[in-house]
This record gives sequence, structure tokens and C-alpha cells, in this order.
Amino acid sequence: MDFAHRAEPPRPACTSRSDVRRRLAVCGVLAVLVTTGVSAAPRRIVSVSPAVTEMLYGIGAFDYVVAVTEYCTYPPQAKRLPKIGGWATPSVEKIVAFQPDLVAYTDSQAPFLEGPLAKLGIHTVTARGQTIQDALLAMAALGKATGNEQQATQLIQSVKTALERVRTRAAPLPHPPVLCIVDRTPGTLRDLYAAVQGSFLAELIEIAGGAVVGGASRGGYGRINKEEVLRANPQVVLDLMAQMNAAAHPESAWLEMPELDAVRHGRIHIVHEDFATHNSQRIAETVVLFARLLHPEVPPREWEAH
Repeated sequence: MDFAHRAEPPRPACTSRSDVRRRLAVCGVLAVLVTTGVSAAPRRIVSVSPAVTEMLYGIGAFDYVVAVTEYCTYPPQAKRLPKIGGWATPSVEKIVAFQPDLVAYTDSQAPFLEGPLAKLGIHTVTARGQTIQDALLAMAALGKATGNEQQATQLIQSVKTALERVRTRAAPLPHPPVLCIVDRTPGTLRDLYAAVQGSFLAELIEIAGGAVVGGASRGGYGRINKEEVLRANPQVVLDLMAQMNAAAHPESAWLEMPELDAVRHGRIHIVHEDFATHNSQRIAETVVLFARLLHPEVPPREWEAH
């Protein structure tokens, strides 16, 4: 389903629910990048995806980024860069005005960007993917496209090391069933969408010592109703609602299901960190965050590098 397109973000500041669902698995899910016509290393890059922006920073190419979307907030300097629109509403006119020698976007944005940019002869990088491996491939491809291959290799290795460290520590621990919600109607448990097998979020949860419930989906994300949640009876719920105001007590909606193990044992975790839905090098942060939530019995520092 098309919801797999919410990767940069579980609504990390989206303006509409349809926008959120288009973006989840792609906004931050870069991957096999295909470049068109890029020869010399680009020096005026426009990024149309938060995950792309983060990876460009991670490989040392951020200094050449001249414009981003309104959802690009990392590194902090990205907030000060000119904006070319939203994830689903980028302005080709604004992009062109920056005279870019490279525009990077996701494959889910290709339907409304590829044609117009190709007609104008603008060099592009198209990113697709939804898994951890996709992110690693994206880092390598971006490194090659920008002439920062060595930095990309180092970044990839650091991410792999971080993931393996958490995997090793979590392996002998019990793996509780986990429901990972990436979207729902605020204040209710209507229109529930979950990260399932096939998504990088499911992979991170398993590395962190959990067992994802909800089956599998071609896109890695799927709609799930309350009856299915009850049957799965997760011991832990990770509710990735970055856009919700913490003061609004978004966890209270789960009181609609008092019989759920996660509710009975107080294991509903509202995750406000927007990076948790970005499939970039920041998955190294997300996996630690998940591990701490899934295994509070482990001293927090044991998940970090020593």
C-alpha cells in the first residue's frame, strides 16, 4: 500500500494525513540512487527529502546544499536554508531558481518531479527503498554522486557498528511482541497504521530486542484495526507520533483498550523524536531509543558505545 511512504516521518510535521502516508517510507527511506548526467562533483544541491538532507550532512556534503524542504530540520543549519516547499508540494520553479547542479529526491516524488526536471535538463538523484540496507546503499550512492565516497564508507561502517552493538546486547534478552504505530487519527485509535515486516522500523525493533506484530506488507506498512491489535495483544506499543503535543497526553487514547497487555502494564510509549522515522544514518540513534524502551531492565549506558 502507498502508506509505505511515510518514512520521513510518522508525520514529523506533515500538514495532512495523506501527506504523511505518502511520506513515511520514502521521506526518509532513500536507497538505490540513480543519477542522471552528473559529471563533476555538485556544488549546488537541492534536497527534497529530510533523509537525503541528513545523509548529505553525514557524508560531509551538506555545505553544498543550497535549499531544502520545510520538513528538513537536521542538521540544525537546515532550518536556516531557503525552502522549496513541502515533501509533496515542492515548487519546481523555486528549485530551478537556485540553479542546482544536483537535485536529490525519493522515488515516490518522481511522479511529480522527474518529468519537469528532466525537461529542464537538471541533473538528479532518485532515491528509493524502505529497509536498513536501502539506507546503507543510499549513503554509498550519495557519496559517489558528491565525490565524498570515503566519508560515506566511514559513515556506513559507523552505522553498522552501532546496530551490531545493540543486536549483540539484545540477543539474549526476551523479545516482547511490539506494535509500532506510525499514524492514527489524533486523540483516537481510528485509522491505525503500523510498521510491519519489510520496513526498516520493524528491522530496528528486532535488532533492539523486540518481535514486531502485524504480519507483513509489501510496502512495510499497513492498516490495522482494533480487533487485530487485540488479537496480537502486544506487550509494548511504540506510538511514533512526533507531531503530537506531549501536553495533550496522546497515550490516553490507548485507554480505549484496557485489556491490552501493553496498557495493563503501562508500556505505551509515545515517541516524539522525529528522527525515529528517518531512514538515514540516524537509525543508529533510533535503535538505541527503541532498545531502552523495550528493555528498561538494562542500564541505559549499556546500549551506548564505550
